Amino acid sequence: MSLNNIRIVLVATSHPGNIGAAARAMKTMGLSQLVLVNPLRYPDPQAEWRAAAATDVLDQCRVCARLDEAIADCHWVVGASARPRRIPWPVADVRTSARKLLAEAGAGQVAVLFGREADGLSNEELQRCNAHLRIPASPDYPSLNLAMAVQVVAYELFAAQAVPAEPEWDRPPATAAEVEAMLAHLERLLVATDFLDPDNPGQTLTRLRRLAARAGLDQTEVRMLRGIATQLEKRSAVPARRRPSSA
Repeated sequence: MSLNNIRIVLVATSHPGNIGAAARAMKTMGLSQLVLVNPLRYPDPQAEWRAAAATDVLDQCRVCARLDEAIADCHWVVGASARPRRIPWPVADVRTSARKLLAEAGAGQVAVLFGREADGLSNEELQRCNAHLRIPASPDYPSLNLAMAVQVVAYELFAAQAVPAEPEWDRPPATAAEVEAMLAHLERLLVATDFLDPDNPGQTLTRLRRLAARAGLDQTEVRMLRGIATQLEKRSAVPARRRPSSA
């Protein structure tokens, strides 16, 4: 079942009770992959108490120091965000997002990111996402508790199983780590060829990141783009010391 490929990632959670409540919300909807990124307090008895009969989800959860580690093997990442951003990202409501996540989960690991209780995900963290997810709520008070937000998303994922899946792609999707390496390669090339001023890059790199996120690249496309970058390096006679590594 593709629900097994859906990962719930909680970033810098401050209250352990929310971790336990999120685990309970996940288990009621058939989700089991929980990853914690730099939680303020965990393990903690309050997490176990709030999890009730879902302590097995806590027992198998992973704790990571950095977001990169939590999503490295994911090819589709969605970030929950209630606020508009200066540079808009692809955004969809929770129901549409759940259907897309479920379809992508048929091809491999995907993740849904939830941010800090006080101020959510940072701009940098949201830029690591292919798309943003919004839960419709009253404009008078649109703020949901973290565990409640996880419950809404988990329910929509569970319900979306009845919707026919999108047809399979002809190549495996690129993982977050592969896309990140490609973007780093392109950045080094742009700096080396004087297209990009590293001291004043503006929003160029952010917009390139948004383009890659919106495209949902597969592994062949990432390799092709990196091959083009390599050939441009050679044609432009970029000094070897400034050429990107093979990472």
